[in-house]
Amino acid sequence: MSEDQVSLVRRFQSSFESASNSFLSDAPIVVAVSGGLDSVALLHLFRFAIPQSYQLHAAHFDHYSRENSAADAKWVSGLCHAWGVQLELGRANEALMSEESARNARHVFLESVRTRVGGGVVVMGHHADDQAETVLFRMVRGSGLKGLSGMSEYREPGVWRPLLPFWRDEIALYAQKACLNWREDPTNRELRFTRNILRNNVLPEIESTVAPAAKRSLVRLADLAREDEEAWLSILDEVLGSLELEEDRATISLDFQRITELHGAVRGRTLREVARRLGYQLDATGTSLASDFLESARSGRQIDLTGGLRLRRDLNRLVFFTEVVNIPDKPLLISNLQPGSGSALLGGRELLVKWSPEKSLDVMSQSLALASPRFPLTIRGRQPGDRIRLTAGTRKLKKLFLEARIPEPKRSQVPLLVDGVGSVLWIPGVAEAIGHSDISEAKNVLHIGISDAKAF
Repeated sequence: MSEDQVSLVRRFQSSFESASNSFLSDAPIVVAVSGGLDSVALLHLFRFAIPQSYQLHAAHFDHYSRENSAADAKWVSGLCHAWGVQLELGRANEALMSEESARNARHVFLESVRTRVGGGVVVMGHHADDQAETVLFRMVRGSGLKGLSGMSEYREPGVWRPLLPFWRDEIALYAQKACLNWREDPTNRELRFTRNILRNNVLPEIESTVAPAAKRSLVRLADLAREDEEAWLSILDEVLGSLELEEDRATISLDFQRITELHGAVRGRTLREVARRLGYQLDATGTSLASDFLESARSGRQIDLTGGLRLRRDLNRLVFFTEVVNIPDKPLLISNLQPGSGSALLGGRELLVKWSPEKSLDVMSQSLALASPRFPLTIRGRQPGDRIRLTAGTRKLKKLFLEARIPEPKRSQVPLLVDGVGSVLWIPGVAEAIGHSDISEAKNVLHIGISDAKAF
């Protein structure tokens, strides 16, 4: 073995040892093999350069994009048979003529193989030249730092690119010295594919006329961008924690004042991260729209950001939320003094209600003793024009909710007790109307209790 071969093998073995101490397990390893130089060299390294303490599989996917693609599958089958490697074959149902469709179909197949054989990782043959091409492509498309960080050596749920530190020339030299054969894909020279244009025309022209070490500079740019991304991720939880983040399935809220105090760049990245947690990707326009909203938004105002994601200010909270299906309210009717129980559905919130002439509702979170009620009583949500009579006069419920610091989306979930003539008697936790709770001389008294149904 030549000195160059020894150097490459040792570096590869060192990379494998580091991976074994990090994300690799004893699970089978699946090597993606197209039949080209890079994947054949990769499979050779896994088969002959490191200890066989695990089960090795190869996986080949036929994109069905050219006439002789089946011959590649047959050739890879022979290679794997000669090297004693189990092979999993897959083929597209129809010709995949675009780079994106081919890549997506290939990844789906490889992940299915990994799952089927109980594998820990799928190993891909991307190398440093591929990284340079990827970074250049993303650069000219205006990618941010995350995009400029290029391909990661490892990503979940189990994709590993151990050749990323190696250049195409040194992989080719290794293959030649090891007397390896491989298949040349003629589509690699077709200029209808973006990557081929970058590889065969743009990068060689840049290195010959502008920057001789352009590819190495692009890889270094990826490393620097990735370092900055890792720095951001290391403080992300701290930043979000300082904003008193609250989240559920379709809503995330945070402290309005504190996010406005962040540096603009940190604020933008925070907004994008919150959107990501709800399954949305904010581009530069969406981020700018959200940032501008913070500068002038009053409580109750909201805007659409992208694809159903909305932003709203609720008093001192900034709320990201998604469009949800409106669930019709189901008010509850109490027709007489007979004890009973039931549930009301208000704004998607289910409430358990109990009532009785006897005071036996201590288990309920809110309760009221009502003197001489005018039936039928109704537990319902707020309606336009609702008012309640207090000591200082009648008050609009909208103002009461604002004073009670109840956010707008929660107001539809607040129950009201309304009597048979439409008067609002009770807003649990907010206010009671005057003139109905003096039970000292009342002949008919009804005790009513309300709690969240999920508390029981």
